[in-house]
Amino acid sequence: MHELVRKEVSAKTLIVAVDCGKVANRALLASGERGVIGEPVSLSTLRDGITELERLIASAGSEGPPVIALEATGSLHRAWAAELERRFHGSLRLFAPSETQAARTQLGSRRFKTDERDCAALVSLARQGLGRRPDDQSIDALLSAVRHRRALVGMRKVLQQRLHDQLNALAPGLSAPTGHGRALKLKDPSGQAVLACAVAFLGRAPSARSLIARAPGRLTRRNALFWAERWRGCLPAPADSAQRAERLGWDLERWQLLQRDIACTELQLATLLAATPGQVLTTLPGVATVRAAAFAAHSLPIERFASAEHLYSATGLAPASYESGSLRKRGRISRAGLSEHRDALMGIAWGLSQRSSAFRQRDRELRARGKRPIEARVALARHACRLCFALLQTQEPFCEERYARTRHGAGGDGVNSYAA
Repeated sequence: MHELVRKEVSAKTLIVAVDCGKVANRALLASGERGVIGEPVSLSTLRDGITELERLIASAGSEGPPVIALEATGSLHRAWAAELERRFHGSLRLFAPSETQAARTQLGSRRFKTDERDCAALVSLARQGLGRRPDDQSIDALLSAVRHRRALVGMRKVLQQRLHDQLNALAPGLSAPTGHGRALKLKDPSGQAVLACAVAFLGRAPSARSLIARAPGRLTRRNALFWAERWRGCLPAPADSAQRAERLGWDLERWQLLQRDIACTELQLATLLAATPGQVLTTLPGVATVRAAAFAAHSLPIERFASAEHLYSATGLAPASYESGSLRKRGRISRAGLSEHRDALMGIAWGLSQRSSAFRQRDRELRARGKRPIEARVALARHACRLCFALLQTQEPFCEERYARTRHGAGGDGVNSYAA
């Protein structure tokens, strides 16, 4: 369970600092009474490295369980963190690289970074009782799936742009913006039929019958006639149309595989989300599995955040502030934290603004006050964050009538009836 441990550790407690690397991890053992125990050692990132660390801890001769301080460095630390938590349950504390840098600054070596100095900084942090517990396995699995889907969606976006570009080269003007009559949406049956015909006929205009035959879903004759007629009005294909069509076919197969992988990942997300408290977020209108999982993966366990405002600040959407004496300034959003967390909250705010009557009304009120669409969305995200925080705390499903009834109460956010 994620929680800050602020009680200073005993001088007799053995502190083990581990700075993770790609090939080897640097470890340092120390205690308040005995100081540094032995020399810093480099340990393999494989199983024998942890076995050796376990032997060093046992031979240190300290009473009670140790405190293991581990720097969380992307994916490098995950395997060791899981195994150390299994072998020394409750002893592991994780620290962000920014915390290590701040501690190194306090020790007077900010600009002199070495593995030994990082280990000394971790020892200093652990002695103060700081650090957080490792992630729950179910939340870690959810976060892994969320990040995998995000990467796939990013690849699909790039590939879709390339498909449009290749199609325009084969049939100039066919894949045009809405201003040319109708935009071609690749995910629709019409878009898939157009791409398949472009590959099959080397960029030449097909008949409406051919488009309907190659559509993966329902394609009306009227829609097929529109694209066939528009295709005949395009400029002729280039001389190398056969090679271009072959390359388009390869990219089309890749796009279809990506679509399949994204769909399979979303099925996994539904299963993983159901095993976490984040499942309650799916009761929000306009927030299905993908949006709920994306926000829950970065917000759970909710006990990490003292209040909804702390959670909102962690997303980076809270405005930056500057105070000095009597001077106080509020700037744009701080952009602190992870962009994935920020995007997830903005996605929830968008879904609520489309499907929730209370949030639609809020959106209209914000627009009437002169706010631009993105500014209104950020303002809605703050209310959405407070609501999500309350739901994750109480685990009570969202009720539209209940929220609307309490919206104009104290605080004006409608979450009071959900608060614990």
